[in-house]
Amino acid sequence: MQETLIRGADHILTMNDARSELQGADILLRDGKIAAVGHGLSTAGAVLEARGCVVTPGLVNTHHHLYQTLTRAVPGGQDALLFGWLKTLYPIWARFGPEEMFVSAQVGLAELALTGCTMSSDHLYLFPNGARLDDTIAAAREVGLRFHPTRGAMSIGESDGGLPPDSLVEREAAILEDSIRVIDAHHDSSEGAMVRVGVAPCSPFSVSRELMRDAALLARDKGVMLHTHLAENDEDVAYSLAKFGCRPGQYAEDLGWTGPDVWHAHCVKLDGQEIDLFARSGTGVAHCPCSNCRLGSGIAPVRAMRDGGVKLGLGVDGSASNDSGQMMLEARQAMLLQRVARGADAMSAREALEIATRGGAEVLGRTDCGQIAPGKRADLAIWDIRGVESAGSWDPAALLLAGPSRVKDLFVNGRHIVQDAEMPHLDLPALLARQRKLAQNLMV
Repeated sequence: MQETLIRGADHILTMNDARSELQGADILLRDGKIAAVGHGLSTAGAVLEARGCVVTPGLVNTHHHLYQTLTRAVPGGQDALLFGWLKTLYPIWARFGPEEMFVSAQVGLAELALTGCTMSSDHLYLFPNGARLDDTIAAAREVGLRFHPTRGAMSIGESDGGLPPDSLVEREAAILEDSIRVIDAHHDSSEGAMVRVGVAPCSPFSVSRELMRDAALLARDKGVMLHTHLAENDEDVAYSLAKFGCRPGQYAEDLGWTGPDVWHAHCVKLDGQEIDLFARSGTGVAHCPCSNCRLGSGIAPVRAMRDGGVKLGLGVDGSASNDSGQMMLEARQAMLLQRVARGADAMSAREALEIATRGGAEVLGRTDCGQIAPGKRADLAIWDIRGVESAGSWDPAALLLAGPSRVKDLFVNGRHIVQDAEMPHLDLPALLARQRKLAQNLMV
C-alpha cells in the first residue's frame, strides 16, 4: 500500500458535487486514489507540506496535436486563416517520422504537466514515413500523464478536392484496419485507466462521408470515443453548406457523430439549434480559445453552451496554431474572451477552472477523474501562491486572476510527476536539445 499525505493546504478547490472549498485541510492519497479529504489526517507514508499552496484537481486537456510542438511560429503560417495555415504546414509535416512524433509528444506532454495538466487527449491524423500512434503512446508512458490518444486520419487529398497533399492521405480500409489494431493493442476501458484510445477522422473536409460513418460504427463496436474538428470558422461552415447541403451540426448528426461518446473540437460557429442538439444528445465540446484567437476563427459561444447544458472542456490545440501549450493560460483566456463578448460577469475565474478540470474529465468520459473527492483518482495540481504572481491577492483561490501558470507539484494516479516545479524522472534539457535539432532539420 502506497500513501502520500498532502498536508495543510491553504486552499483546496475540490470541484466535487457541492463545489466545496476547504482551508488548511489535508488530502490522503492511497494506491492511486484519493482516500480522504479533511482536517487532521495522518499517514505512515510520505508527507508533502502544502502550506502557502492552492490544490486543484489536475487540469484536463481535451484537444491537442502534440506533433506540432516541432512547428511553432512557422513563417508563412503565423498570420494565416485556418485553410491557408494548413496548406503552409502540410508539406513540413509530411517530412515527419517516428522520432519526430515521439520527441514532440514528450515535449508537449512535459509542457502540459508543468502547467498543471494530469490528463491529455491527442488528435494525431497524419502518419508519414512509418509514424504510428504507438509513438505518442510510448512518449506519454515515459512522461507519466494520463493519455487519451485518438487515431485520426485524412483520406481526401488535393487531387480529389481536399486540402491535404496526396502524400499525407491514407486508404480508408487501411485507416479502419489500423484503428482496430491500436484499440486492441492499447485501449484500457477499466476505471483508472492510463491510456484510452479514440477514433478521430480529422475533419469533414479531409475525409469522406463514408469514412465518417464507418468510423462511428467501428468506435461503437469497440466501445471507444469519437472525436473530430467541427464548425471551427466561417470557412468550415461554408464548406459544409457547399459540399453537404447542411450545417456542420446536422452533418454530424446524420452520420452518427452525436452522443455522450462524441466530442468535437472548436465549435466556434455553432448556432442555437446545434447547441440544443449537443445538449440533448450529451455531445461534448473541446473549447480552444487561444488557437481560435491566433487563427482569427472567432469567439466560441461558451456561455450559451454552458447555460444550455453542453459538456465543455478546454484544449490547448496544436502548438502550430497556439504556439503555447499551457493549460492555466488557456483557462484564463477562456474566461477573458467570454467577458469581452458578453460582459465582465459572463464567466468567473472559478467557473473557467471548473471547465478546465471537472468539465474536461466529463467530456472525455472520465467520471473517475476531475474532482478532489474520496474514491476519485489521485490526479492533483499544487500551486504555490507565495510568489510574485499572487502577491497582494485577497482571494488566493482565484488562480486565474492572480496566480502562477506553472505548477509546484503534480500527482498523476498518485505518482509525483512534478516536484518543486521540476520533472526529476525526465532529462528535460537533453530532450529539449533533441527537439531543437529535429526542428532545425525540418527548416532546411
